[in-house]
Order: sequence, then C-alpha cells, then structure tokens
Amino acid sequence: MSVVDARPSDATLDFLRAAFPPEWREPPLGQEAVAAWEAEHRVALPEPYRTFAAEVSNGSGLGPAADGGLQPLGWLPDSWPDLGPRQPGEPFPLDAAWVWEDDETVDPDDDPRTDAAYNQGSVVPGSEDGLSFWLLLTAGPRRGEVWMVADVGAVPAPGDRAWGFEEWVRHWHAGEDWWG
Repeated sequence: MSVVDARPSDATLDFLRAAFPPEWREPPLGQEAVAAWEAEHRVALPEPYRTFAAEVSNGSGLGPAADGGLQPLGWLPDSWPDLGPRQPGEPFPLDAAWVWEDDETVDPDDDPRTDAAYNQGSVVPGSEDGLSFWLLLTAGPRRGEVWMVADVGAVPAPGDRAWGFEEWVRHWHAGEDWWG
C-alpha cells in the first residue's frame, strides 16, 4: 500500500455527487471502513474513487456500468467468471491492450495472464453486458485507469490513453458512446 493519492478537489467531489443523485446512492462506507478494506486487501484505492466510496456513495443503481449501475466496493457482478480469488493488491498483469482471442501464440484457457487480467490489481465497478466487465486498476503501472475485460481480451477504456474514474463517470454522465 505504498501509493497514496492526494484528496480529490471539491469540484471533483461536487461533480460526482451531482452525477449520482441521492435517491440512487448506496450509503458511503466511511473512511475507517475503506481503510480497513484497503488493509485487508493490501492496496490503496486510487482517488477520486476512494473518497467517493468513503464519503459519497458505495455504489449506485444508476451509473456507468449498464448492468445494474456502479457496484459497491469489493462486490462482483452476478455474471463474473469464477477464475480464482480476487487480488486487488497484486499488480495488474498488463501494460497494454491484449486481445488474447487474436493472439495465436497462446491458449487463453491455459495462459495464467488471462485469469490474472480478471483477478489481479483491480476492483470491478460493474458489467456492461453481462460478459464485459469494467475494471478500475488498483495496482501496477497503469493504476487508476479504467479498463474493460471480457472473454476475448482486456483493453484500456477507451484506448491507450485510458480514463480515470472521474473521466469515466463524466463520459457516462454526458451520454457519450464508450468507444466513439
């Protein structure tokens, strides 16, 4: 847990509060509960997600993830594949997009990097279509970025210059297409 980000600005927190109306918010966890979760998982959550979960809302029925909104911290969508234990404190294994479906040098069913892309160095804010999952990277060189993982590969969203949590929410809140 060596990385600790600066607290987000009031403007960022005001935007996040406005993006998630109170009637759609789950209660925030509080700083103490977030710190306990981080200690248990040996990770420091990236800002502004950390403060959002602690002070604004720990999930929302409304949100960027199309299937059920924004998942509470540590929760997984019902359709999440069982590929072993989650390890948010371990480094995310990729530093660039990898479409393993197109990679003829590996068998995705036997390559440990595919399971690691699902399970290491991230929390799961939600699911897009029951088969594609948003990841907020919590450890590794691309910490703080939003990625998508699916049965075909893992990619930064929306491309090599991935969004952070605030940008991801802003894009959704503006009603813009994810990849356009």
